[in-house]
Amino acid sequence: MFSPSLLLAPLLLVSYVSAHGFVHQFTVNGGDTFSGARPSNQRSNTPSVIRQITSPDPIYGATNPDINCGTGGGFPASQTAEVKAGDSLEFDWRGADLSKWPHNVGPVITYLTDCGNSGCEGFDSTKARWFKIEQQGYKSSGNDWVQQDLFDGKTVSVTIPSSLAPGNYLMRHEIIALHIAQTPRMAEFYASCSQLTVSGSGTGKPSSSELVSIPGAYSDDDAGIHVNVFGQNPSDYVFPGPPVARLASDGSGGSGSGSGSGSGSGSGSGSGSGSGSGSNNGGNSGSGSTEGSGSGSTSGNNGGNSGSTTTSGGGKQVCKIKKGVRSQAAKPTAEVRPRHISRIMRRLAFNGGLKAVSVGHVSA
Repeated sequence: MFSPSLLLAPLLLVSYVSAHGFVHQFTVNGGDTFSGARPSNQRSNTPSVIRQITSPDPIYGATNPDINCGTGGGFPASQTAEVKAGDSLEFDWRGADLSKWPHNVGPVITYLTDCGNSGCEGFDSTKARWFKIEQQGYKSSGNDWVQQDLFDGKTVSVTIPSSLAPGNYLMRHEIIALHIAQTPRMAEFYASCSQLTVSGSGTGKPSSSELVSIPGAYSDDDAGIHVNVFGQNPSDYVFPGPPVARLASDGSGGSGSGSGSGSGSGSGSGSGSGSGSGSNNGGNSGSGSTEGSGSGSTSGNNGGNSGSTTTSGGGKQVCKIKKGVRSQAAKPTAEVRPRHISRIMRRLAFNGGLKAVSVGHVSA
């Protein structure tokens, strides 16, 4: 007898292939929202602080040049967002059609690089030396990853270290999807770069030993990249790349973690203090209620959110957006997902696309 599932399978594959994504927007301290252009080979004329990528498809291979700032390298953006050290940025990753993010397994990692006094608008990210400020893995409340929040239509937060010295920084926000990472070179990398000008009274700068090139920070054989995470003890996951920079991990409260790309064995466990979370080498970290466990010593980065974005002076363009509320079209809707299909496949086959969101007004 012909099975209806044979008709469903191609639909699942098409949905899976077409529903990868990008950073749709981020919000600072729950207020000002900065939107990015959809992936395209044609550069968007709409001003933005988020560098546009050319394709929403996953990037394979830890040494692929596209993992730097996304597929196509990310067109340099025309504007810069003014933020303060200690601010919280909420990143909204979406599918290519603005549906919810399609994956829920794997870490979310954030890096910064100093663009120098001339700003980030013309900065060549391929020559950057990056330092890690945050990494988020499993939640402490169970076996779900922080990435599950994106899958559910929520956002993930990043806190700019309160001790960070003022300057022009490119923020690299990255998802590594691990749902098929048990197969060599099948971890899926998604990267997005946003241009920031950070103000504050901090003096923190990374040491030379904390700086890495991307690509160059990861290997396809890293324990956190070539891994079967299904059935794995959450505390056994090892984050790839360098440890979180000391300027970010020494702060009190907030969300943050410290880890390396080496083994996660050893003694000791802990969780970050304050309203966020912390983690340690070979452990897991997350935002909100997430905590880490594993070997090494525990630390969290800066806590609290302070200040708001303002329009910058000088000759470069700074993006200032009025506060607004996400339109009803962007809110999650009720879904029916047959239980005999896997969690990710249910989501991909039965979730409807969302309309584009327009929040506030952009001014140069």
